[in-house]
Amino acid sequence: MKIITIVGPTASGKTGRAVDIAKALSGEIISGDSRQVYRGMDLGTGKDLDEYGDVPYHLIDICDAGEKYNLHRYLQDFTRTLDDIKSRGHQPVLCGGTGMYVEAALSGIVMPEVPENKELRDRLSSEPLERLIEILKGYKVLHNITDVDTVKRAIRAIEIEEYYLQHPEEALKADRKNASPLDSVIIGVDVPRDVRRARISERLQKRLDAGMIDEVKGLIDSGIDPEDLIYYGLEYKYLTLHVLGKLSYEEMKSQLEIAIHQFAKRQMTWLRGMERRGFKINWLSYSLDRSEFTSRVMTLL
Repeated sequence: MKIITIVGPTASGKTGRAVDIAKALSGEIISGDSRQVYRGMDLGTGKDLDEYGDVPYHLIDICDAGEKYNLHRYLQDFTRTLDDIKSRGHQPVLCGGTGMYVEAALSGIVMPEVPENKELRDRLSSEPLERLIEILKGYKVLHNITDVDTVKRAIRAIEIEEYYLQHPEEALKADRKNASPLDSVIIGVDVPRDVRRARISERLQKRLDAGMIDEVKGLIDSGIDPEDLIYYGLEYKYLTLHVLGKLSYEEMKSQLEIAIHQFAKRQMTWLRGMERRGFKINWLSYSLDRSEFTSRVMTLL
C-alpha cells in the first residue's frame, strides 16, 4: 500500500487537504510536524484539531511540553504507527511541514539514539549561535538552518555529528544510501508567495485573537521553564519573550510575523531540496476546490 504524503509551507492548508483525502480513502493521518507532538501547545503549533472531524490522527499530543522530542523518537513512533495503520487495512496519509521529519520517514533511514555528551555541552554552552553554526558546518554541509535556530538546538546538532564521527558504524545506519525508501505518492500544496504571505499574516492574527499568549502563560504557570519554550522556536520563542517582558506586543508580533515568513521560505527550500535528492513531488494548486484536489490525488495513485 502506497503512503500518501501531503507537504507544503505553513498556512498552505495541508491539514484540510489531508483530511479530505483520508475521508475519501478510509485513511488515517500521521503528523509530520516536530512540535505538534507536545500536549498543551495547540495554537502555537497550529494543530487545527477541529479540522480532523472523525478522521483518526496520530503523533499529535504524545508527549509533555518541556520534553525534548527528536528525530530518533519520531522515526520509531512513525514506523510503529505506519505498521499499525496498514495492519488494519487503512490508508496512511502523512501530513506535515517539518521537512526533515517527513524526508527521514520516507527515506526509510534508521536513526541511532545519540546520548548526551555533557563535556561537549559544557564546552559549547557559552558560544554564540553564529559560532555554533560555524562549528556545525565543519562537520557537514548545512542545506538550511531551520533546526539550529537556538543555541540548544545547535549544540544538540553538534553533539549528534560528534557522536557519528566517533561511531562511524552508527552513522552508516543513518545514511540514506543504506536505507530502503518507502513507497509514497507525495503531493505538494502550491501557494504563490504573495498569497502565502497574506495567509500567514491573517492566520497569525487569528491565533493571537484566539488566545495564543494565554496559552504560553498557562504553560509557564504549569511549571515549564521559559527557556524550554524558547527552545521550540517561532511562536513559543517570541511569545515567551513577550510574556517575560522582553518584547512589547507590537515588537513580538512584528518579529514573529517576519520569522514565520522566513520559516515558510525555508520549508519551500527544503522541499525543493527533496526534489533534487530524488523525491518526486506532485504540486497541486491551493486554489483547487476540495473535490477537485482530492480527485487529482486519486489519479496519481
